[in-house]
Amino acid sequence: RPAQAVCIPAVHLHMTAATMQVSQKDFQKAQEQLKLLKKDPGNETKLKLYALFKQATEGPCNAPKPGMLDFVKKAKWDAWNSLGNLSQDDARQKYTELISSLVSAESASQKKEASPEEGRHDGYETLIVTTKNNITKIMFNRPDRKNAINHQMYGEIIKALEEAGKNDSTIAVITGNGDYYSSGNDLNNFTNVQPGEMEKMAKDGAVLLKEFVGHFIDFPKPLIAVVNGPAIGICVTVLALCDLVYASDRATFHSPFSQLGQSPEGCSSYLFPKIMGLAKASEMLLFNKKLTAAEACAQGLVTEVFPDRSFQKEVWARLEAYASLPKNSLAVSKQLLRSVEKEKLHAVNSRECEVLTERWLSDECVNAIVSFFQKKSKL
Repeated sequence: RPAQAVCIPAVHLHMTAATMQVSQKDFQKAQEQLKLLKKDPGNETKLKLYALFKQATEGPCNAPKPGMLDFVKKAKWDAWNSLGNLSQDDARQKYTELISSLVSAESASQKKEASPEEGRHDGYETLIVTTKNNITKIMFNRPDRKNAINHQMYGEIIKALEEAGKNDSTIAVITGNGDYYSSGNDLNNFTNVQPGEMEKMAKDGAVLLKEFVGHFIDFPKPLIAVVNGPAIGICVTVLALCDLVYASDRATFHSPFSQLGQSPEGCSSYLFPKIMGLAKASEMLLFNKKLTAAEACAQGLVTEVFPDRSFQKEVWARLEAYASLPKNSLAVSKQLLRSVEKEKLHAVNSRECEVLTERWLSDECVNAIVSFFQKKSKL
């Protein structure tokens, strides 16, 4: 993935021979600290570290520019080249400071995890899953990546839905940590694939997606989405499989499938026209229209919109009241509402995944994703 700027304060130092020696020592120490980090700092930060290390050890970028389809090498080259004529001493300084900030952040995170939240479930890295007051809350927890869903997160959401469906909670709630609900499918899922592996990637991706959507279709209890911010792609389409959708007024809803050379999923090709009418569904699914929370509510995708300043307080008070209702009555009633169409929804899910497999293997889709990354690299 092309590098994006990481804000590191500029440091201008007059380097004497003594301070250079200390700086080199700190630089070597930072390299050792990097190996000890337990948490993946994310691709953007890793690209920045790569670029600073190359600049510190070799100077300005002197490697030939890789081909456009070699995503990983192209991203590394762009990151290094973007440092221009930054001196090796300054690159060493910035590298050391960046690693120091990562170590501090991880240390603070570990202290926080030492006193875990009440009712928190173990075994999740990309989610925070808790059960309290008869509510299982599944929170997307990759705020630094706008809660983009990578392969690991797909698997963890499936696991969380399975657990929530079987435990003693009355309802389950899905929400996001940070400013975003979710930016949808992490496009880095597509970037590390070699040409000979494309077909396997597409087939494996379709199997995972089908299972993921199937868990929403089959979820036995009331499932409520609490959309705290912008929502994109797969996390928008599966909203139609939730029983209620509450949104902050700062939330937006965007499914840019054709922009990326892809096609609808999450049963949206069937449910969106049914919910909002064919014309409005076409605006979203064919022509990439982004809806405000108010528009999504008017078209039936969202149940109710709340002012952002009071969103969490109002919604969670309401959810706790719902969770006090008789559990079995809610589950049985949901099954009556949903059972008529379950078979149809599974058939739609299967067909959508078949079409997506074809799209992912098409030149049009590959070119659209390359174009997307090119535009991002210029931002």
